[in-house]
Parts: sequence; C-alpha cells; structure tokens
Amino acid sequence: MNSTKIEPKYRSTLNPRVGLIALATDFRIEKDFISIIKDQSIDFFVNRIHCYFPLTSENLKKMSNNITKISDDILPNEKLDCVVYGCTSGTITSGYSSIKKKINLAKPDAKVTTPSTAAVNALKKLGLKKISIFTPYSKALNDEVVDYFKKENFEITTNSYFDISNDLDIGKVDENYLYETLCEMDLGKAEALFISCTALPALSIIDKLEKKLNKTVLSSNQVLIWDTLQSIGKRDRIEGFGRLFKN
Repeated sequence: MNSTKIEPKYRSTLNPRVGLIALATDFRIEKDFISIIKDQSIDFFVNRIHCYFPLTSENLKKMSNNITKISDDILPNEKLDCVVYGCTSGTITSGYSSIKKKINLAKPDAKVTTPSTAAVNALKKLGLKKISIFTPYSKALNDEVVDYFKKENFEITTNSYFDISNDLDIGKVDENYLYETLCEMDLGKAEALFISCTALPALSIIDKLEKKLNKTVLSSNQVLIWDTLQSIGKRDRIEGFGRLFKN
C-alpha cells in the first residue's frame, strides 16, 4: 500500500467569531441567538459557567470569578471578535468593567458585550428615556436592576417582578403566561418596556407585545444579540424580533 502526503489548504478569510458565556442553568439563550444569527456569516461558540443559588448579588459576584477560565476555553489560543457574557443581573452586580477585564485577560482583542450594557446602548440608539422594567428576580435583585438604569439616567415609570431566586425556575416560566402578564402591566408614561433576564422566554413574544402595547419592547437576549451584531459590523435589518432590529 502506498501512502501519499497531501498538503492542506486553509481558508484565506474567516467569518467573525462570537463566543457566548451562558449560565449553566439557562435553557434559552443559545436558542435565541441561533434564531436570529442562523442566516448570518458568523462562527458561533458557546461555553457555560457555573451558577450559584439562590440568585443573590453575592452569588453572582462569586460566579464571575470563573469568567477568565471559561473565556479561555472558547477556542483556546484563538482570537474571538466578540465575547458575550450572558447574564443581566450578574453584570449589574459585578460591574461591566470587572466583567470586561476578566474576559480580556483570556481574549485581549475581543470586544465585550453584556445584556445590561446592550440595553443601555439600544435605548440610546432609539432615543428612549422613560422605561418600565420587568424582572423575574427577587425583590433585592430586582431593585439593583432598577437602580442600575436610574444611574444610567433613565426615568423608571413602573416596575414589576416575579420574585424567583432560582435560574432554572426562571427558564420554566410559561411563555403565554409571561405575555399575558406583560400585557396587563401598568407601564405608566413609559416609552419602552425592558424585560430583564436571558432565561425568560421573551424574544419570541416581542413582536406581538409591541403591537399590543404600542410601545417599544426590549428583552435581555434581544438587545444582547443586537449589540453583538453591531460590534462585528452586522447591521442589516431583521424582521420578527421587534423595532430594535428595524432601525
């Protein structure tokens, strides 16, 4: 038998590379990302980070201690164009600068986006200042989310929350019940409704919520995916996921 060595030919151009850090307990976030980016020329990679219960400020900060290792394990020794930290409350409690620093220790050239910073970017892009906030969290964590947006100079008209302290339970919230709950929310004079938490099944109901409420509706995963696409230069109009993707 003869064996012949053949020289490989490598691709001369690469698609943008996105690395997602998802909570180990999150049922939703990969599905939402894929539903929007599936037709885009993007290479998408996911690693998961251990989540501690109950969801408290202290446990979310503890979780963030593992970010550098989790980031490094997404294509080790390879560059990523953007690293996405998929935790809204975790970014708020730990601080964006801390999250970014930990990611960039492993991926120094990567842009970093998070749901909370993406929400601020989206609201500024749309020119909206008055918002109503819905969260699934405990009262203490809910209040931290509200305070974050106040510090970012947004006026919070109303706020409602579920008081769930386990991320697995957040992921089990019924989509139809969530829609009905949000339709009945008192939004006051809000220009937009922000639905916090990457684990909630919110992305698929945004279009019909906007039609029902006649207001802009934003969710953690929606703004996170939008901001990710913005960061890698993918700015095409996308139908079916709210007004944000039509601007």
